Amino acid sequence: MPRVWTHLAIAIALGFAAPAAEAQQSTKIPAWLQKHVGTKDGQIAPVVLQRARALYERKRRQGKVRNPCYLAMDATRPSTSRSGKPGRRFYVICEQRKMFRAVSSGYGNGRKLRRANFSNGRQCARNFSNAEGSKLTAGGTYVTAETRTSFKGYYRRAGKRTPFQRTFLLFNGEGETSNARERAIGGHQAVYLKWQCRFKNPKSPHADKDGFVPYGKLVNYTGGRSNGCTTWSPSVSRDILSLVKGKPTSLYIYPEGRDINAVANAVRTGKSLSTAGLYWNAACLKSIGTPKFWPKRQLQPIINEWRRSLPKQKPLVLPICK
Repeated sequence: MPRVWTHLAIAIALGFAAPAAEAQQSTKIPAWLQKHVGTKDGQIAPVVLQRARALYERKRRQGKVRNPCYLAMDATRPSTSRSGKPGRRFYVICEQRKMFRAVSSGYGNGRKLRRANFSNGRQCARNFSNAEGSKLTAGGTYVTAETRTSFKGYYRRAGKRTPFQRTFLLFNGEGETSNARERAIGGHQAVYLKWQCRFKNPKSPHADKDGFVPYGKLVNYTGGRSNGCTTWSPSVSRDILSLVKGKPTSLYIYPEGRDINAVANAVRTGKSLSTAGLYWNAACLKSIGTPKFWPKRQLQPIINEWRRSLPKQKPLVLPICK
């Protein structure tokens, strides 16, 4: 286990026995954490940290979380850093143990429909929404919940057909994100199984009524786009799932609808974001031009109409593997 995550495990153990005075974070950002605050790769923007800390403290006071660590994400940052590596925009912060980690994460890719184009490019997100079926990221406040593990199919590993199961960490939201469960929004590793065929394996617990199981190729999209979920590399996913297992914590995702609308208005009127007290990653803002928030009340009817217009599809039947 990496050293940083060994310390995180210690932090979890100590967090439950910490004195009440120690458990209360100061509103002032401590010096060790201050050095991680900024807009460079690997740093966390001031507004993101401020809101993430405030949410964590509120949830601790309410008794909703006891985990000594909290999570945050800045969805305005690019998918790839200048070095060519996945851009770091997801944060794990454990203040009691002075631990800070910045990792990559995916954001929602959206859709391109006849009545509305709310798709996102691979490098920067322009569109955001809390509408079900939008496949977009919704900024706001969340608390981690239970996990669900599902079988996706078999793939070849070390010359053998191996079952692939992916664990999904559910989020409970509030306010604009209160429909997180309806949207099936949560976190999981950025890997999916691209089905290619099916083979006979009646002894498999995952076989269908005819004894077949799907087979395919694993695709890793670490740092790229998702269906609106938060996605991490396989190793980071394992660490985060272990961190929150049985110990819910808070997650703050930036930007919220109000931030997006304020930045969009500033861009349209030619105002400086810094002068207006606003934040957006500079490189991505230059790339996308004007960000857009699609509220559920506006986008949901469009998505529902599109769904009703789709022709009925026959059930997918995979070919037999050769």
